[in-house]
Amino acid sequence: MDESGERRDGALRIAAELKNLSTIRRFVEDNARSLGAGQECIADLIQAVDEAATNVIMHGYRNTPGPLELEAGREGEQLVIILRDQAPPFDPTTAPPPDLTTPLHERRMGGLGVHLMRALTDSLAYRARPGGGNELVMAKHC
Repeated sequence: MDESGERRDGALRIAAELKNLSTIRRFVEDNARSLGAGQECIADLIQAVDEAATNVIMHGYRNTPGPLELEAGREGEQLVIILRDQAPPFDPTTAPPPDLTTPLHERRMGGLGVHLMRALTDSLAYRARPGGGNELVMAKHC
C-alpha cells in the first residue's frame, strides 16, 4: 500500500508506517472540517489520532508492515474517529497515567501518547477485534 492509501469519504485504509502520518493527519483534518468542527477541535483530534497511529506503528506493529484503517463520522454533537489495526491486542484505556510530577530531565523519552489522547478527546473506547487486532474509538464534542 502506498502513502496515499485507499480513501473514500469518511474512511482511509493505509499502511501503518511513520511516513504516512501526514496523510492520516490530513484525513482527520479534512473529515473533521467537512463535519463542521471548529479549528480547536480539529487540532485536538489531529494530535490525538497522530498519537494513537504512532503507537500502533511503533509499539503495535513494531515497525513491521501492517494495515491501519480509519473512519470519521459524527454521532450527535460528537465527532468520532475509529482506528482499526491487526497488531497484537493492546487496550490504551487501561494504561496508567504518567507521573507528571517527575522533573522533565528525569523522565524517559515518550510515554505521554495515551495521556495526550485522553486529554484531547472526551472519550476513548477500546475493543479487541474478533479474529485479532484492535479498535479504538475516539470521540470529541465539537
